[in-house]
Amino acid sequence: MRWSAGWYGGTGHDRQPASGRAVPGLQTTWTCGWPAPKVRAAGAGPAALAVVGECGADDHQLQDALATVRAQEWRALTRWPGSYLTIARSGATLAVIGDLAGQYPVYYRTEAAGTWWSTAASALAALDGAPVDATALAAHLALAQPDVLATRSLFRGVRRVPGGHLLLIGPDAAGTERYEPVVFPPVDLRQAAPVVRAALAEAVAARIDGRPVSTDLAGLDSTTLACLAAQRGPVTAVTFADHRLRDDDLAFATRTAAAVPNLTHLPVPGAPETMYYAGLDDLGHLPVTDAPNQFAITATIKRTVLDTVAAHTPAPGVHFTGAAGDAVLSAPSSYLADLLRTGQRRRAWQHAHLRARLRNTSTRTVLSRARPAARTDLAGAWRQTAADLRAPVRDWIPQAQRPIAWTPLLASADWMTPDLRHRLAIALDHAADHLGEAPVLLTDWTERQDLTRLGVNTSGWRALALDEYGIDLAAPYLDNEVIRACLAVPADQRGTPSRYKPLLASAFAPTGVVPGFVLARTTKGGFNALNYQGLAHHAPVLRELLGPTSRLAALGLVTEAPITATLSRAAAGQPTALGALHLVVAAEVWLRQLAAAPAPWWQEVISGVAAA
Repeated sequence: MRWSAGWYGGTGHDRQPASGRAVPGLQTTWTCGWPAPKVRAAGAGPAALAVVGECGADDHQLQDALATVRAQEWRALTRWPGSYLTIARSGATLAVIGDLAGQYPVYYRTEAAGTWWSTAASALAALDGAPVDATALAAHLALAQPDVLATRSLFRGVRRVPGGHLLLIGPDAAGTERYEPVVFPPVDLRQAAPVVRAALAEAVAARIDGRPVSTDLAGLDSTTLACLAAQRGPVTAVTFADHRLRDDDLAFATRTAAAVPNLTHLPVPGAPETMYYAGLDDLGHLPVTDAPNQFAITATIKRTVLDTVAAHTPAPGVHFTGAAGDAVLSAPSSYLADLLRTGQRRRAWQHAHLRARLRNTSTRTVLSRARPAARTDLAGAWRQTAADLRAPVRDWIPQAQRPIAWTPLLASADWMTPDLRHRLAIALDHAADHLGEAPVLLTDWTERQDLTRLGVNTSGWRALALDEYGIDLAAPYLDNEVIRACLAVPADQRGTPSRYKPLLASAFAPTGVVPGFVLARTTKGGFNALNYQGLAHHAPVLRELLGPTSRLAALGLVTEAPITATLSRAAAGQPTALGALHLVVAAEVWLRQLAAAPAPWWQEVISGVAAA
C-alpha cells in the first residue's frame, strides 16, 4: 500500500513509518511504497514543496512554485495536471493538501508534543490502537456521503480533512482550511468544452512516460481516454465482453479500434466464475485498504481484465479507466430540485417531461420526487434524516422511487440496531447545528460527495492492479483540473435528458480525435446480470460473512433478520437494495482484514528530530 505521513512538533518523535523514505527538504516527512520518480521536491531557504503521485509539473515548475508557497497561495499548487498529494512549507507553516476526489485523503491527530498527519487513517489509529468509530462507520453505511460528519474519520481520535479543505499546521495549532470554493463559478457548456478537452488531454499526457499503455475500451468515457492515449503511441485496448451482459460495448469498441490508429483491441470474455462477490470466502486474496472499498465485490472481473493486459504487454505499465466519467460529464436527476428552488419552473417541467418519457412515468411523478428537496437546505435535510432514524424502520422500496434528498437514507440504515440508529441521529443533529459554509444547490453538494466516494473505491482497484500486476491505474476523470472544468458547467446543461453527455460531445466533436459515431452513442453497458448471478451463486458465503461472526453485527451495524431477508430476495433475483448491500459487504471485508492482518505501520527510532 502506498501512503505518506509526517510529524510536526517542537520535540522529538519516537517513531517513523516502517520502510518510510524521507522526503528531501521536508524534515520528518516520509513516503511509503512510492517509487522515487513519483516523489519530487523543491526547496529554497524557508520554503519547500513536494508532490507525491501523478503530477504533471516538471522540475522547473516546482522550483518556480516556491514563490507561490511563500505567498501561501495554496490552491495554485493543486492546478497541475494529474492527481497527487501536495506538501508545502512556508516558514513555520506546513500545508498538506489532498486531491478533490479523495484518492489522496489527509488525516491527522494532535498530541501534546505535536501533530501527526498521514494519507492512511489506519496508520494514525495504529499509533495507539485507536478502535473503529462505530457511529462514523454507521454514517458511511447509511448515508454514503464522506463529508457529512466533517472531520470525523472511521477511527476514534483520528480526524479527517473534508473535501476541498487542506490541513494547515503552525506553531500554535493544527486545523483544516477551505481552499476550494463551495460552488464553482458557472460556465456555459460551449465555453467550457475546449477547457474540458485540454484538461483531459493534459491528464492523459501526464501519465504517459515510456511504459506500456493500456486502456479500457467500453463506454463513451473510457473510449475518449483510449483515443487520447492513442494519439501518443501504441495502446492495448481491452473490452470486458461477457455474453451475460447483453450490451453493445464490444460492437462499439471493435468499430473504434478499426477507425483509430495505434489501438490494438482485445475482447475479454468472462468465465463462468467471473461475477460479483466471487472470492469472498478467502479474504487473503484481496489487498488490504485503508477504508471499506467496493472493489472487493468486483475483484474477479478486474483481475480478468488485468490478466489480459498483462498477457499482451511487454512489461507493467499504466492502465486508463473511465471511472467517474458519469459523475463529471452528466448529472443526477436531483438537479430538478435546484431548478425548482431557483424559480426555473418552466425549465424544470420541460426536463421532467423528457425524463418521464424515458422512464415511462408521468411528469407529475418526476416533479413530485424533486419538490421536497427544493424546499429545504442541507442542515434542514440532516435534521429530517435524524428524525427518520428515530422513527420506526421503513418498508423497503427502491431508492429511485423515494423523494430526492440532499443526503438519502439508504436501506442499510434499516438494518442497524435501534441504538446505532439513535447514535447516528445524534451525530446528524450535531453536524446540522455546526454546519458552516454550505452550498445552496443540491447538486453542488451531492456531486462532490459522489466524486469522493468514487475516488476511494478507485483507490482499492488501484491497489489490486499495483500489488498483483505492477500496473498503475489511471483515472483522469478524477483529476482536480478535469473535475473543475466539468463541474463548472451547470448540472442541467450536463444532464439534459435530450442528449447523452453533451459536454463530451461538444469538447471533442470539432477535433476528430474521437470518432463521431462514438460521440453520437446513446447507450451504456451495465453489470446487473453479473451482480444478481453473483448474489445467487455466493449467497451461502454472504450469509456466513454477515452472520453470527460478523464484525458489523458485533458493532450493531447489521442485524440478522433484515440481512437474511435481503439476501434471500437477492438470491431469488428479486429487486433489492444492491447499493446498500455492496456497502455492507465491503465494510465487513474491511473490518475482517483489519482484525486478521494488522499492518506494520511504524518502527521505533532511537532519537527524534524536531520538526520545523
